[in-house]
Amino acid sequence: MAAEREALSVVDHAWLRMDRPTNLMMICGLMSFAGKLDLARLKSLVRERMLCFHRFRQRVGWQGGDAYWETDPGFDLDWHVRQLALPRGAGQRGLDKLAGELVSTALDPSKPMWQMHIIDVDASHSALMLRIHHCYGDGFALSHVMGALTDNSATHHALPSPDLDGTPPPRAAWEKVLGQVTELAGDGVRLARTAYGLAADWSGHPDRALAAARRGIDLATELGVIATMEPDCPTRFKGPLGVMKRVASARTLALDEVKAVASALSCSVNDVLLSCVAAALRGYLLDQNDPVDGVEVRALVPVNLRPPGPVQELGNHFGLVFLDLPLGEADALRRTKAVHKRMEALKHSEQATVALGILACMGAAPDGLRETLVQALAANASAVVTNVRGAPEARYMAGQRIERQVFWVPQSGGIGLGISILSYAGQVNLGVVSDVQRVPDPEVLASHMVTEFEALLLRCLTMPWPARFAADVGKASVTAPPRRKRSTAKTPRPGTEPIS
Repeated sequence: MAAEREALSVVDHAWLRMDRPTNLMMICGLMSFAGKLDLARLKSLVRERMLCFHRFRQRVGWQGGDAYWETDPGFDLDWHVRQLALPRGAGQRGLDKLAGELVSTALDPSKPMWQMHIIDVDASHSALMLRIHHCYGDGFALSHVMGALTDNSATHHALPSPDLDGTPPPRAAWEKVLGQVTELAGDGVRLARTAYGLAADWSGHPDRALAAARRGIDLATELGVIATMEPDCPTRFKGPLGVMKRVASARTLALDEVKAVASALSCSVNDVLLSCVAAALRGYLLDQNDPVDGVEVRALVPVNLRPPGPVQELGNHFGLVFLDLPLGEADALRRTKAVHKRMEALKHSEQATVALGILACMGAAPDGLRETLVQALAANASAVVTNVRGAPEARYMAGQRIERQVFWVPQSGGIGLGISILSYAGQVNLGVVSDVQRVPDPEVLASHMVTEFEALLLRCLTMPWPARFAADVGKASVTAPPRRKRSTAKTPRPGTEPIS
């Protein structure tokens, strides 16, 4: 049985405290179905498979300046799972308009801060909009929860995954005494706890002591990099924000085609898509007759910091890295190579871990300092860009096949643009959310991303093949491309890959 009250972790508290009318800290997703969802069946599914995570029956309570989880005594599923209908003939444009209104509407803080809306698109099709406050969990944890709500066929009814029950892991006695100080101090406290064991280990293995010392230096270096970072390049993507958001989703890309381009260019799928994001931002500025020569727009990219293995709890366990997108580079191949090189450097840095520490400080800091930290982070970036790997096969919810999934990432501080990438069932779906004062037509930006990928794909198809491979193609015995040389690059630290 869950405790009546449970303190928020300092990182979850940070996301709660970053809420503001101009930027609501909600993760919002939209599923489109082949048929119509039944409201009663969906409620039954949520009751059985989602509410077993006790967190979703809890709201945030306050005592002084401290936030805690408490069970909502008046929990009403009818409030959280609702049904709407689009006007006749509204189509995709009407669905995007409604989604934008929901993204711009705050959740009720007196209740558990999540809501689902079945949206009747027409007489035979439904969509489902999910909004959930970021303090409940990051995209990695929430995708796990959504997996528990879906099946691999219309008739199969899977039970929720047993490795995530929403119950916090048991704490050692010293953690119960130290409470949130433990959360904030993080590695330092855990290091002190095992100091004797580490000393013995390091005396016998000096290489491990050296590695730990180097990691400490890396952390200090990355903190200095973030602290001294120049404000982002001034473009129309930065500036005052309003309270209204607009959303758009692009035409789906074929995941196999994206993988083929990544293979041809010896980079990752994430690198290819980030290059297309940079090209789309460049194209948007050119549409407005804005300068692009030498322009680099910085994006905040979430990085998963959970250890390998099954998800054990909800909450937020990710850091952020600052990626400079080369908008000034007109050539698609050079741009993709530049993005790949920069992402490789970030994967081997400690920047994501340092950013997680900054988020923890935001959760525990006084209001004035917290606001300074939020504004400093926001000044260093113009967009949030995230990539989440979804189910590789089609899934079903309440008996209906999910045809498409898209989500929209929240932005903090003064950032007014969010770009989300989600793979699902062989598709890549792109979502854009923007403040209307910064990008009033996000559908144009979404369309640019598809156009830029198609141009990159065509460029790869027309590239000259390597001489050895071209010669081998003429031989009937050849059935596979040549093996690539083994990379000599360092392996990224476990858990620091982008969420992709």
